[in-house]
Amino acid sequence: MKKDKVKVYLDTSVYNRPFDDQGQTRIRLESEAFLSIVEKAILGTISIIGSSILAYENTQNPFVHRKERVLSYLSVATRNIRLNNFIRKKALLLEDIGIDPLDALHIACAEFGGAEYFITCDDDVIKKAKKHREIVIIEVCNPLEFVLKEVFKDA
Repeated sequence: MKKDKVKVYLDTSVYNRPFDDQGQTRIRLESEAFLSIVEKAILGTISIIGSSILAYENTQNPFVHRKERVLSYLSVATRNIRLNNFIRKKALLLEDIGIDPLDALHIACAEFGGAEYFITCDDDVIKKAKKHREIVIIEVCNPLEFVLKEVFKDA
């Protein structure tokens, strides 16, 4: 029996993690986890869902090299979600529990796109999502948690 690919949505903090200070152990490990996720997506064992929100945020990056590299990572997505009324309404609910507007849009895109995991490096988003499981129906975690849970589960 063929196993379905795990569907994930990575927020902008994850795509930009390789550009953060790699001298910090957590950042380095999350960067490696992110690159592992991208590798698995390229190999076809994970499906990355992208969005117009990710594309927009990337256009706002003032660093050309980073913007181009992130664009190459974004191109690995097998599906791209466009902003719609469902996403807008869900994002407003997420904002009501204290999630920042852009983060709320990302989570709403992930849920609309059928992702099983919303992956972020933002501890505050993770904390709020876990506290409000009745509103945030998707599993929210950081890249390292995801890799340990999903990528190495059959190892």
